Amino acid sequence: MIGKVLIANRGEIAVRIIRACREMGIETVAVYSETDRDALHTQLADEAVCIGPAPSSESYLNMQNIISATLVSGADAIHPGFGFLSENSKFAELCEQCNITFIGPKSEVIQSLGNKSEARNTMINAGVPVIPGSKDPIYDAETGAQAAAEIGYPVIVKAALGGGGKGMRVAETPEEFENSFNTAQKEAQMAFGDNTMYIEHFVQHPRHIEFQILADEHGNVIHLGERDCSIQRNHQKMIEESPSIALTPELREKMGEAAVKAAKAAHYTNAGTIEFLLEKNGNFYFMEMNTRIQVEHPVTEWVTGIDLVKEQIRIADGQPLSYKQEDVHITGHAIECRINAENPAKNFRPSPGTITDMYLPGGKGVRIDSAIYSGYTVPPYYDSMLAKLIVHAKNRSEAIKKMRSALGEVIIEGIDTNVDYQYEILNHPDFISGNIDIEFIENM
Repeated sequence: MIGKVLIANRGEIAVRIIRACREMGIETVAVYSETDRDALHTQLADEAVCIGPAPSSESYLNMQNIISATLVSGADAIHPGFGFLSENSKFAELCEQCNITFIGPKSEVIQSLGNKSEARNTMINAGVPVIPGSKDPIYDAETGAQAAAEIGYPVIVKAALGGGGKGMRVAETPEEFENSFNTAQKEAQMAFGDNTMYIEHFVQHPRHIEFQILADEHGNVIHLGERDCSIQRNHQKMIEESPSIALTPELREKMGEAAVKAAKAAHYTNAGTIEFLLEKNGNFYFMEMNTRIQVEHPVTEWVTGIDLVKEQIRIADGQPLSYKQEDVHITGHAIECRINAENPAKNFRPSPGTITDMYLPGGKGVRIDSAIYSGYTVPPYYDSMLAKLIVHAKNRSEAIKKMRSALGEVIIEGIDTNVDYQYEILNHPDFISGNIDIEFIENM
């Protein structure tokens, strides 16, 4: 039985995991960089260990220091959260070699699904619809241009490893290709330390629909319905909701079955997300699988009543799923807004600094996942997300009204945030009517 968990992360997700462990009677160990010494997760955990200087490369991405902290603290499991090392197969393998339970899938599964070319071939063999794309890894623009010509323009160049919108560029024409490829490859090398690229046909005006998966080590796989993540900027999600207004019950069942089929084909265990692009005609294509808990997991928790972090820990502990597919019911509608320290008026420039005063909303159907407090200094070294504001109501129209009300109550002073920008989106006629796709923000 897992008795002590080290959380290899920071911010709100570290706090979220600590709270789940506390409710399960599991001890927790926080890790922190020198700049995060006073961060909330270090105060809430049973123990806290400094793992290095402020830059991520020297702390939250420092595998050796994190493994050392785990061994020294006596933790028997690591929860990687999202971002940082959560989808790093080498880190998962290191945990396996040190007899530390990695709360996530096996290292070889992360490796095969993290490589977009390999994941794509797995899905083709399993009969899951995929977008036309390159079959082999691509390392130079010349080879890429040949593949793009065969696939057909427009194309999108992607980092074969990684995600989060980094290492991605669209080329509308052959003339644009070389520049798009080189820019994406440089980004990929900087973000993920790998310059392997992948090219696929660029689907125009789709929705971004993802299905939450839970899979145990006993062969049981279920899905918990979908999340619509179409509201995004530069491939970074801003608002997520469940269920999606675009899915009929028949399409939901079809996509859910494809998601379960995909997870089984990959021999997947633990929580994961199958991401699809959905065209207006109802055609959908596998895009990628995220082998970790997602930022937006609270919307699924709210409409299903299932605690995903607790399920992750139970699965990693070798226990069977607590639920069967027939136990999963979608109730009401949930929406999440990501509140970031950034200035939308200045091209979303990050806004680190000290929070001088704050008030966050509450009440029935309002949830806040955050790690900020009055007097907290937002460091410039990490992701700009401050909090996630999630609401739940009996239908989408009421959820939108509740989110507007909640956003109107948010006070965060001392730094810039995107709260007003999120409020504008919630009031946009196309968002209210559900007429959205992944290009919504660009066309606002």
